[in-house]
Order: sequence, then structure tokens, then C-alpha cells
Amino acid sequence: MKKIIIAIVAFAGLSACDIDRYPYGSMDSETIVQDPDASLESLLNGMYAQLKAWSDPMHRMGEYAGDNMMIRGSSTDAFYEFISYSRTPNNYRLTQFWNSGYKAIAQASNIIAMIDEGQSPEIDNKIGESYYVRGMMYFYLTRAFGRPYYQNPETNLGVPIVNGTPDDVINLELEDRATVKESYEQAISDLKKAEELLNLDKVPIYASKEAAQAMLSRIYLFMSGTYTSPNTAYAQLAVDYADKVINSGKYSLLPREEFMKYNTFIPENNEETIFAIKRVASEFSGFDHYYGVGGMYANLGGMGWGEMYASAKYIALLNETGRNDWRPDSYNMVDARAAFIEPTYSKDANTGEFKEVFRFIKDDNGSLNYVQAAISRTAGVISCKEGDNTYILTPIDTEQEIYSILYKDGKTYRGVIDNFITLNRVYPQFYITKASREGEESHLHSPVISRLGEVYLNRAEAYAKLGNYEAALNDLNMIRERAIENGGYNSLDATNASTRIDKERQLELAYQAERSYDVFRNGKELTRQYPGPHNQFEDISANDFRVIYYIPQDAINSYPGTLTQNPTQ
Repeated sequence: MKKIIIAIVAFAGLSACDIDRYPYGSMDSETIVQDPDASLESLLNGMYAQLKAWSDPMHRMGEYAGDNMMIRGSSTDAFYEFISYSRTPNNYRLTQFWNSGYKAIAQASNIIAMIDEGQSPEIDNKIGESYYVRGMMYFYLTRAFGRPYYQNPETNLGVPIVNGTPDDVINLELEDRATVKESYEQAISDLKKAEELLNLDKVPIYASKEAAQAMLSRIYLFMSGTYTSPNTAYAQLAVDYADKVINSGKYSLLPREEFMKYNTFIPENNEETIFAIKRVASEFSGFDHYYGVGGMYANLGGMGWGEMYASAKYIALLNETGRNDWRPDSYNMVDARAAFIEPTYSKDANTGEFKEVFRFIKDDNGSLNYVQAAISRTAGVISCKEGDNTYILTPIDTEQEIYSILYKDGKTYRGVIDNFITLNRVYPQFYITKASREGEESHLHSPVISRLGEVYLNRAEAYAKLGNYEAALNDLNMIRERAIENGGYNSLDATNASTRIDKERQLELAYQAERSYDVFRNGKELTRQYPGPHNQFEDISANDFRVIYYIPQDAINSYPGTLTQNPTQ
């Protein structure tokens, strides 16, 4: 067995004298093989620890590039490039994503290389966990830096495949990036091996057979082409792996009322979670809660910046079946997913009462902006006032308090009567709490990688691409009827499947870093015609060079060999 050095982050259970001959955070393979089970636990802890650093930029890259959120204004933080699509290779968050991902790959690879299979079910399971993490990392890296699979995967570049520590690190010369196809094949190979070796039932903060199957279902869905030009072989494989997870009986969709509190449950106690990256409160001391993912989405208990809000587009989707009313005196969630949104209603400083307004979005010389105009009621007539202008509200649905006005620019705008929401700059604060409040701890959040709700949606889309619309409808309605009572669709066919399934994925998987990838892998355009400082009327095509991220320049500079950059136009 080769003698190699492996870097680890955690080494619980090892005394200092065990490693005092080696660099800090390192272990020798001979030490490991003397007691593989005990050593493996520490090595795996180190591998999983890399996922914590990786998960932060992973979320921001996937979610900020979508259309579920808006930011109050431009920012000097590197994440603003994800929102604005002003891609550059000198972005420290990209570098963190790349480095943490490849550190996890390296640690997983070295465990695989130095530990023999077949010693015990427990050791095999831990090797399987390593294969799962490596396969997952290759997939996430490839979808961030490689073009959507339907676009020439045999020639488009994916990521370098570097499995383990080479024998000669002095004269190291690594291969350039593999193709997208080869990168996907590496991820699939690892995950299938994980599926074979994972044999223990553990809580969902550890890899499991079903976690590997759920990830394979997603990967094959990403390979299944577009709705208009599907790859039915891969769509069938997405169905097959979703079947394995669903038929295992190990997970269940949370009932509606519990689902509305999904973010508050620790992953070990959540029957729907398949795999999540465990975070604990001690990792965030004091003001550090500001810097978690949820800290940008809300200020809770004095913690968090609260500078990003649910987009008007996402709120409109939530309200499509019926208005969700967040007002304390009339709280009513038509769509259960609206429970993860919390507007910051404020009371009048003089009266101590909420102030009624008519809120709508206007086109202000080519820029979309919110208006919250105070209303008055006189003799059954409701009017609102903005500046010196008064407008009569025309009823659209009085029960839901939806009205329209004929505005001074000659356009008719639709809006709702609501309480005044506190502004940040000029934007009402529709806080997002889906990435906060785990265990009721401010912005504590263990990022969800796979859950049963997604697996049903994977299968629904794959069935639709196979032309089995009846089966697709059944799966789609499993999710939709959980969220919206009596809200299931009556039919699904080639004319509406794409719209309805993609809409449900957006509603269900919002703030889980999936949205932008879902849009582009199906060959669609990203549209963001809603208030915010982004380019509101720029549509991002799936063929746009900015759909993928640049390879971090730091990675190119330090790479022992050629590392080809993505196109710049």
C-alpha cells in the first residue's frame, strides 16, 4: 500500500502523539491501516468539513444567478457578479467554491486509494461515503463551469479529473479539463460505486445509498435534453433512480403544516431530507451569523444584513393560485411555500397601527419600481394617493383585495391592498427565511442537497420527456397538492408540461441553489423583469457565454499544467 500524506480538517479521537511526526492536520497511511475504522472516522470528518466551506459559494452561485431573489442595490462584494452576470475570473467566492470542491475530491480520493474494500460493512460504507462526496463534487463543479449537457457535451469542456495524490508531486503535470461528457461520466461512476458500497442506515447528514440514487436521478435529468428535444435514454434513467429512492420507503413528504416549518427542523429529524450538510450554532459566534447564507436574506433577532428579498416574480408565482396574505390579522398561506417569506410590516410611529397601502409595480421610464400608496375609504370608494395624484381603485377581486388603477402614465397597474412594508432604499423587505432558523437559531442552516420533494419533481419531468404525461401528472400533483390544498392540475400534456413542471420546480426548490441551472439545462431564457438594480429587461439565453462561470484565475495560475479558461464572449 502506498505511503502518502493526506490533509484533514478534523481529527477527533486522535492524540497529538499520533501525528507529531507529520504536518499539522495530516496523517500517514500506515497509521490509518493499523486502525482503519478509527482513522477513517477522522478522515471522513475532514472530508465532510470541506463541504461546509464549499456550500456557501455553491448556494450563492446557483441562487443569485436566478430569478427568485433581488438585492436592494449594487454591492462591492464578489457575489454581486453572480447577480449582475458581470463575470470575471478574479472572484474570491469562485475560488472558494473551486478550492473547497477539489479539497473534498482530494480527501475522498485518498481515502479510496488507501483503504481496501471488503474488510467490514462499516468500512465499505465509509468508502462509499467518499465515492458519494467525490461524485457529487464533480457534478456540481461541472454544472457551474461546464455548459449545459444538451450543448455538445463531447467537445465542451468540463473540469479537470484529479483523483488523489500523484506519486510524483515534484514533477507534477496534470491533464487539462475533461469534456463535459467525461466529467459527467466520472460523477456517475463514483455515485454508482457509492450506491454499491453504502449499506448502512444513517441520519441524513451522512451519505447513504438513497443519497447517491437521488443525485444520480438529478444528474440523468440534467442529461435528458430539453422538452422539445429530449434524450429519452437518460430520462428513463432519471425515472429509474427516482424510483429507487421513492420505493425505498425511507423518506416521506412532510405534511403541509410541517413542511411550512421545514427550515426549523434539524436535518437528523426531518423525514423528507435525504442529504444535508450539517452546520451547528457554535460555528457562528456573535455577529458571524451575519455571514451565513440566510444573513443576506433577512435580519432576525438583530442578526443578518437583510439586503436580499423575494423577487416580485417569485411572489407573483406564489400568488398565482390565490393571494397569500402575510398580514398578522389575516394571515393565510394559499401556497405553503409562501411561509418561507416574511414581509417586514411596520406600524405608524404616531398611531401604533399598521398603515394601509395599495402596493403595485410601475414602469418608471424603463425601470420597474414598487409603489406603496396610502389608501383612504370614503362612501364605499377606495382611493390611493401618490404625491399630488389620487387614483380610484377598481375592484378585480374584492375578497382578496386585489385592485387596479389607471395611472398617470396611461397604463393600468394591478396591485393589492396591504400593510406598509418597511423599505430598504426603495424596496419593500420581503424577507426570505428558508435558509434560517434551524433549531430556531437565527440564521443557522444546514444546506439541503437532496430531499424527497425534488426526487418526485425529477421523476415528473423525466416522465414528461418520455411522453408519459399521466405518470408525470401524478408526481407533479404530489408536490403541488401538498403546497396548495385542492390545487392539483387536472391534466398535463405536451402543450403545458414544460411550463407547469418548471414552475413547480421554481416554487418548490427556491433558495436551494437550483433555479439558474434548471432554466439553462432546458434551453430556456432567464427573464428578470421585476424591481431591483439588475438589468431588468435583459434576457439571458441558455447559449450566452455568461451562463457558466470563469475558471478562477488563481486556479489557473497555480495549476501544474494547462487549465483552459472558459470563453469570454
